[in-house]
Amino acid sequence: MGILQGKRILVSGVLTDASIAFSVAKLAQQEGATLVLTGFGRMSLVERIAKRLPETPPVIELDVQNNEHLDTLADRIGEHVDGLDGVVHSIAFAPQSALGGNFLNTTWEDVATAMHISTYSYKSLAVACLPLMKEGGAVVGLDFDASKAWPVYDWMGVAKAGLESCNRYLARDLAKHNIRVNLVAAGPLRTMAAKSIPGFKEFEDSWPERAPLGWDLSDTVPAAKACVALMSDWFPATTGEIVHVDGGAHAIGA
Repeated sequence: MGILQGKRILVSGVLTDASIAFSVAKLAQQEGATLVLTGFGRMSLVERIAKRLPETPPVIELDVQNNEHLDTLADRIGEHVDGLDGVVHSIAFAPQSALGGNFLNTTWEDVATAMHISTYSYKSLAVACLPLMKEGGAVVGLDFDASKAWPVYDWMGVAKAGLESCNRYLARDLAKHNIRVNLVAAGPLRTMAAKSIPGFKEFEDSWPERAPLGWDLSDTVPAAKACVALMSDWFPATTGEIVHVDGGAHAIGA
């Protein structure tokens, strides 16, 4: 009996097997969950990656900027499972102009794109799944500590600060549905998303030294375990929280 035995979980953002979302999906299945995945853009790639899981789950297309996709999401998920107990939001994107030290020159159009996909979609996904969460459950989002202005992170840092605020408001408004809402703030990892950040090597060089527990930039499992735990029944009274899984770096001064 795993800690997610009998639970139905939606995981977004599985693009490669090096992603946190993939590790969440794999661990969730190992802990007894039934999975549905969402993907965007390169659907054939997502479907191929899904076959690397212990059991191949259904994959549904979801563009979080597409209202039709969001409006029909519950019905499309309902073709595979009769409800949801957990939702994992692992969706973020910013145009290159919004990263890499270009903060003062980024246009509103590019900032708006980053905020829509990386921040507003947290609410959009939760609301789209709400009809399937009649018995309550948990929403978990993936975060990167937004309490500081990081080198090169720029408008994505602003988007993550918005995500952390959104997390609190969602926790407030979904509590009446018995839905817990929490974030996992992972340390830097060598995912595809990280590779798109100009100057990411600054994090790679400094983080393992700053973290009192050390930090493995290629190990997505610790963050995934936190996500799985938060979706389980072992955190029945925790909501609006940010759980840091970063080797303790957030707690230590520079």
